Amino acid sequence: MFRKILIANRGEIACRVMRTARRLGVRTVAVHSEADAGAQHVLQADEAVLIGPPPPRESYLKGDAIIAAALASGAEAIHPGYGFLSENAAFAEAVAEAGLIFIGPPAAAIRAMGSKSEAKALMEKAGVPLVPGYHGAAQDEALLAREAARIGYPVLIKASAGGGGKGMRVVETAADFGAQLAGARREAKGAFGDDRVLVEKYLTRPRHIEVQVFGDGQGDCVYLFERDCSLQRRHQKVIEEAPAPGMTAERRRAMGEAAVAAAKAIGYQGAGTVEFIAEGEDFYFMEMNTRLQVEHPVTELITGQDLVEWQLLVASGRPLPLKQEQLRIHGHAVEARLYAEDPRKDFLPATGRLLHLSLPEGLPDLRVDSGVVEGDEISVHYDPMIAKVIAWDEERRGALARLAAALEGSAVVGSTTNLEFLARLLRHPDFVAGAVDTGFIGRHRAALVPPAAPADDTTLALAALAVLGDRAAEARAAAARSGDPYSPWHSTDGWRLNLDTRVELVFLEGERRAPVTVRYGAGHYRLALPGGSLTASAVRPDAARIEATLGERRLKARVVRDGRLLWVLGPQGLVRLELEDPHGGEALDAGAGGRLVAPMPGKVIAVSVAEGQDVAKGALLMILEAMKMEHSIVAPAEGRVTAVRYAPGDLVKEGAELISFEAKEGK
Repeated sequence: MFRKILIANRGEIACRVMRTARRLGVRTVAVHSEADAGAQHVLQADEAVLIGPPPPRESYLKGDAIIAAALASGAEAIHPGYGFLSENAAFAEAVAEAGLIFIGPPAAAIRAMGSKSEAKALMEKAGVPLVPGYHGAAQDEALLAREAARIGYPVLIKASAGGGGKGMRVVETAADFGAQLAGARREAKGAFGDDRVLVEKYLTRPRHIEVQVFGDGQGDCVYLFERDCSLQRRHQKVIEEAPAPGMTAERRRAMGEAAVAAAKAIGYQGAGTVEFIAEGEDFYFMEMNTRLQVEHPVTELITGQDLVEWQLLVASGRPLPLKQEQLRIHGHAVEARLYAEDPRKDFLPATGRLLHLSLPEGLPDLRVDSGVVEGDEISVHYDPMIAKVIAWDEERRGALARLAAALEGSAVVGSTTNLEFLARLLRHPDFVAGAVDTGFIGRHRAALVPPAAPADDTTLALAALAVLGDRAAEARAAAARSGDPYSPWHSTDGWRLNLDTRVELVFLEGERRAPVTVRYGAGHYRLALPGGSLTASAVRPDAARIEATLGERRLKARVVRDGRLLWVLGPQGLVRLELEDPHGGEALDAGAGGRLVAPMPGKVIAVSVAEGQDVAKGALLMILEAMKMEHSIVAPAEGRVTAVRYAPGDLVKEGAELISFEAKEGK
């Protein structure tokens, strides 16, 4: 076994690898960008090395800097995690040439599967079934369009060099093919440095089922059963489970043996995943990920095996710990990916500081893999995953219910997340019944992402009581600092000379203004709320908690403040409010009016219009890139562009005005 390894990654996967390494007595070296100097993977490692500025291309994708760090630290091997350089054959070769061990497959295997087109050709020779499509080397747009027409619409354009939904577009008609191809190529080039694509038939009700394989240096290869990853948004996985619901023993064996055949065809070693698309009784090879997967914990929970330990054993030259006939499935596991993203904005990535983070750690049959803690920043530079929450039970319904309850008891404040969406998804009756396919979320979007309900009177009352409590604490602190702490000017009971003892508060929620009038009484308040009046009192045991009596009702809640912003976590769930500036300052979320603003922080990668240009409704104006995904800014109506505020290459903040626009009258 190794004495010391370097982990060429960040976030939850780096922390996950460290956990196994620590248990095995292996020392770890972290690498980090300037933005990650205080990140959890840096703090948990035995050593850490700074390798560059925040952008991944200047830090985590700099193979030479990572190898130099490994050599300088005395590490014997490099674990690539997933993403970044994990499927980069040139990096694997460079690691070996430096006299280090790459904890992953041989470079030749990575290269064989690195191009989806070449991988399809290899699998065809190995007898693995393929989806009808074009996987050739020629990339002329006219040829690709002809192939799409031959295959028949709808078709799926996919980046040949990568995965994770990057560089992927569904094309419904021939008229859309050119624009979608251009977008897929741009995204593929930005994410993988390679703009080649393939075109496949788009199956309308498929399931995404993948098989975990593992090979060693002695020529043995096994499959550790399957995972169902059908629940996806933006072509990226949201919920994964193992085993796949409704899977028969015969089909499991057929898919497992096909996956092993695929791995053996390229001399595979280490952990890998063969992904299949299945519809009806048929299944087709889609791609092979030559690395550990994000969703590997569900396989670990149903098999009782530590896949990172297996990786370290195989990389150090040892045989696989178990033979195929020794592997068994026990129970059911399901994983939810908790992201900083906004389901109501088509799951656009979000950023922000984690002002409060409460996850179900330490509970029976629940596992949390995370690379962040309360106070950390979700930045624009990296994947916005907050945590993976995984539940196990003897049977599927129990695992789903356990995970749903765990998420419903969790809280994230400071960034928009998909937390409530995940809980609804796990409770959806069709999902519980096992009726899943890759279009599930799209079909059930209305139920899974309902419109946000306005803050009710209970939420507004809790917000008002929190503000009053904070002001009272500030007054007491000011009194203690003054030379006259008993002056009535430091009173916390609302007293004012010749004025009524009341306070007017206004909370903003989008365009809604919700006024709350507070009158001070003897040990209580009288609150005038939009829905009526009530008597209330409260205490704040700490900065995040509040214990309130509202009329006859007693409850406990959390109210987290950041300046004028408040997040109330109470009976209504998590509600974000803003306290209006009494001096007339603009709201932080003021309506855009004739301005087109950035829906997320990112980088401008294309501008399609100029000042003074007339455009039709829906015309493409600008393309933003954030967290490796593209977002198109389009004209909301027919009109004229009056100003373009940014140029390609510029970085923009969320809410920044990108383009000024005048709509045509009556349009």
